[in-house]
Amino acid sequence: MDSMEAVQATNDDASECKRCAVDLNYWTDKYIHFFVRHYERKAPEINRGYFARYSGMNSVIKSFLQRVGTKSQIVNLGCGFDTMYWRFKDNNISLASIIDVDFPAVTAKKCFSIKRNKVLLDSLHSKDGEISFSGTDLHSYNYHIIGVDLRNINDLEYKLLQSGIDYNLPTLFISECVLVYNESMHSQRLLLWISSKFSEALFSNYEQINMSDRFGEVMAKNLRERGCTLAGLEACKNLDTQKQRYLNTGWSGARVWDMMQIYMSIPISERQRIESIEFLDEQELLVQLLQHYAIAVAWKGDVFKDIDIT
Repeated sequence: MDSMEAVQATNDDASECKRCAVDLNYWTDKYIHFFVRHYERKAPEINRGYFARYSGMNSVIKSFLQRVGTKSQIVNLGCGFDTMYWRFKDNNISLASIIDVDFPAVTAKKCFSIKRNKVLLDSLHSKDGEISFSGTDLHSYNYHIIGVDLRNINDLEYKLLQSGIDYNLPTLFISECVLVYNESMHSQRLLLWISSKFSEALFSNYEQINMSDRFGEVMAKNLRERGCTLAGLEACKNLDTQKQRYLNTGWSGARVWDMMQIYMSIPISERQRIESIEFLDEQELLVQLLQHYAIAVAWKGDVFKDIDIT
């Protein structure tokens, strides 16, 4: 398995973790089981970590929509098997466009799952007109899946234009453990391209931090042994390096929170609910895990400048 195949395989791991947490009732997702059939039960600290990740990214999305409404776009970079489109539809949220982006090998699997599941397919058809599939891409009225390597900006731009991207609409870019697998020059070029094209944009990135300490070194070693080279670790040293990457690539500003801050900002009743799902023997392990991930948000345009997700 080469390094890019190993990176693509991280989607399967993350999707299985989400399915496990959903099945245990950490949060609700009626659609993940269409994409993930089998999984092994995960450790309690992993499930709580994924709950914190889901809560934090959900806070970003809610804040984005509160500020700009549904005449807006979301581009999910490294989308994997994310089910946002269907979850939004259940809540009567209809955006101008949701565009899922990932490696062609991943989007091909996602398109195949959609084609063979009537529930997923029918929701695309209803009042949205016709949908078109290729081997790796899907285009419907306001939902698109495109297979592209994010290191190739020309291909990305071409496929986004095929999806009807509107550079003048407020746009949220979501990235979860994506940039860290690319060399810094590729991530910088991507961030610079987005900041130069969109006048009102929000970029939300979930990724590792504090990777220079012993815990971080073990995390990186475990991933390397699975064939995943963390080529973008330079930006993952601490909160400041995560923030600086945006200030260096044309963004107006940025804020970063580690996942411990995010976790503690979750309403106490909700934390008590999920903490009662499973007994956690070693709290310290969860704390260490949460201190080694962060959510960063960067913005273009004044509408997002005081954003706070805690």
